[in-house]
Amino acid sequence: MKRIQWFVLILVLVGLLAACGGGSSSNESQTVAISGDVIAGEQAYIGSCSSCHGFDAKGLPGLGKDMTTSTFIDGMTEEQFVAFVKAGRSISDPANTTGVDMPPKGGNPALSDTDIINIRAYIFSLK
Repeated sequence: MKRIQWFVLILVLVGLLAACGGGSSSNESQTVAISGDVIAGEQAYIGSCSSCHGFDAKGLPGLGKDMTTSTFIDGMTEEQFVAFVKAGRSISDPANTTGVDMPPKGGNPALSDTDIINIRAYIFSLK
């Protein structure tokens, strides 16, 4: 009889442990939905972003920030990222910590929303 009680107790404990294991802690990174074409994004990135952020997106001293570890980029939705790149960031923006203007569309007026979405996909592929 004692064996059955121990067996039932173990089953209950295993069930409790399994039920408790499904949550995520606040320290875990959130999954970000990424759409876009990474290959096309790489080409658009090289043509529009690499002169300040480097070919590896790790930033260049005194110019652009490292985008591979950017919590700023990680926290933006696709729509927010597109809007940010389209607007750029002026030196007068208090959030600009580089002291260098980020021109709208990275200085490439021909950059489309699709190009920017593809750039985002490329940046996230480097993370």
